[in-house]
Amino acid sequence: MTDSLAISKFTELANPTRFLALAARILPWMAAATAILFAIGLYLSFTTEGDYQQGATVRIMYVHVPAAWLSMMCYTVMAVSAIGTLVWRHPLADVSHKAAAPLGAAFTLIALATGSLWGRPMWGTWWVWDARLTSVFVLFLMYLGLIALNRAMDDPSRAARVSAVLILVGFVNIPIIKFSVDWWNTLHQPASVIRMGGPTIDREFLWPLLVMAIAFTMLFFTLHVMAMRNEIWRRRVAAQRRMAARLAGREA
Repeated sequence: MTDSLAISKFTELANPTRFLALAARILPWMAAATAILFAIGLYLSFTTEGDYQQGATVRIMYVHVPAAWLSMMCYTVMAVSAIGTLVWRHPLADVSHKAAAPLGAAFTLIALATGSLWGRPMWGTWWVWDARLTSVFVLFLMYLGLIALNRAMDDPSRAARVSAVLILVGFVNIPIIKFSVDWWNTLHQPASVIRMGGPTIDREFLWPLLVMAIAFTMLFFTLHVMAMRNEIWRRRVAAQRRMAARLAGREA
């Protein structure tokens, strides 16, 4: 009975009109929660003392690490949506992965830029072609490629299927990014938060980092729902224009 209810709710959300109504109700709450979490996270980030070696530069971590996490999480959301497109043909699945691609590109660019700003004073260089940095740069190029593909193809359903296949093929890069610092001896430091044996980062830096990570995650989901809503409205306007053009052609 519980499974039937869950499937029923999932099927109801397949209706774009119902999704738009749900988005209208939850978006103000999501935006408010995001603003509150950012206020708390920024307060904690700027009131903690700097690292004894890195000084105030360590505060870049509160933006860099959440952005790097989201660059991978966003692609994972796209991969799940791609499965929804190819397996269940869920009408919102292709809307989801198309809407997520620009967000993933933005968070990946923020991760690359802030990592470079941190690397210059700490490593003495803006960039090195080590495994972690190179695989993240490849992820950024993959996002740009998917955005370009969606814009280049006129048939939305064909673009959705091709994009879904490419997303699933490209997902192999996500575990490479995650474990690159373990598999290869790179300049990038190993994981210090999500790792076997628990975090190695000091609690003074851990709590602001976790709050900022939750704030960034809420920001992503808020922007994702907004982008999906805009994509649904864009498709409806495009469909109405095509219908109007056909009617005008018949009358001519």
